[in-house]
Amino acid sequence: MTESSPTDPVGASGGVLDRISRLDGAFSDALSRVAAQVIDDPAAAARSTIVELAERSGTSPATVTRFCRTLGFDGYASLRVAIATETGRAEAQNGLGWHTDIGRPIQPDDPLDRVAGHVLSAEMTALQDTAHSLDVAAVERVADAIGSARRVDLYGVGGSALVVGDLHMSLHRIGVPAWVWNEVHGALASAALLSSGDVAIGFSHSGATVETVEMLAEAASCGAMAVAVTSFASSPITEVAEVVLTSATRANNSQADVMAARHSQMFVAELLYLAVAQRTFPRTVRLFESTAQAVAGHRKPAHRDSASGSVVDV
Repeated sequence: MTESSPTDPVGASGGVLDRISRLDGAFSDALSRVAAQVIDDPAAAARSTIVELAERSGTSPATVTRFCRTLGFDGYASLRVAIATETGRAEAQNGLGWHTDIGRPIQPDDPLDRVAGHVLSAEMTALQDTAHSLDVAAVERVADAIGSARRVDLYGVGGSALVVGDLHMSLHRIGVPAWVWNEVHGALASAALLSSGDVAIGFSHSGATVETVEMLAEAASCGAMAVAVTSFASSPITEVAEVVLTSATRANNSQADVMAARHSQMFVAELLYLAVAQRTFPRTVRLFESTAQAVAGHRKPAHRDSASGSVVDV
């Protein structure tokens, strides 16, 4: 099982806000209150004194100090610098001047350009945090296993089912014997038929979806490599997984953040697919050519646009 303890500086190459989000489930109640205050308004936390942050979170300066050390910082000053650097970077990357108040629910009277900026900021931040903190060696290990697997089971329900379906189609197109399951009875029956040399991958943003945890646990008990893709390294699904691939998001109940969480999962899925394709490159090229030829008759031929003279593929 791959799991991070609360004292590990998880994803040290990623952002501090992402690290706080991932560890939230492992924090005590007091530390969770500090974490919530920082995540809800990181810019304010970067400006606050230790006493002010303690008062806003209903804790004490000693608790804030313990929170900093849990994250791997030597004190509150270091945490403030890290938060200020990260929030400043996010604002600098937002070249259109859109708001970057990630996590704030979209209001009915918000102008559409603000909504667009909010969605874009959430998406960019989640993808960047995922890219920075994802364990590439773990992705390579899973890709190796998929490339030689007898069969691959993919599990996911709700929003994760969309990601699973996309990964299934990608793997299927390059000749990987993959099955997708988002209904627990069929998934459990399939998992019971797996064995050593097979791979099962469960996608769950929260890591607490009971059905997905149960599916992956059954696959693991039958000897398959069990892989969890989740945003939370201390979530229940990691308890049954041999390998954990972490997507990143600071999502709460905001629709923009829910979308960002899904796209973070898709980033992991796409990277995993490309790693498998690299390992089976000759076969992948041959199968791409075959599938392209098979559907060629259902595409209209390209034509030249009379106004611009450019070729338009329709």
